[in-house]
Amino acid sequence: MPMNASEIEKMIKEAIPDAQVTIRDMAGDGDHYAAEVVSESFRGKSRVQQHQMVYQALQGKMGGVLHALALQTSAPD
Repeated sequence: MPMNASEIEKMIKEAIPDAQVTIRDMAGDGDHYAAEVVSESFRGKSRVQQHQMVYQALQGKMGGVLHALALQTSAPD
């Protein structure tokens, strides 16, 4: 059963409490999402480290229940 956008957002915010999260369903199938995550905790970290933090927040669901996630991360301006 695919994840819905609110589940993805909730998991990210639980792991990264200050995160501003925007989720879009790319294909309307509940399997392909795009996420923009902005968090102060990303400041000073490489893009790879930022993405690892988000993937860790998803607790192993990436590539399984969550088929595809186009990820954009940044620290606030």
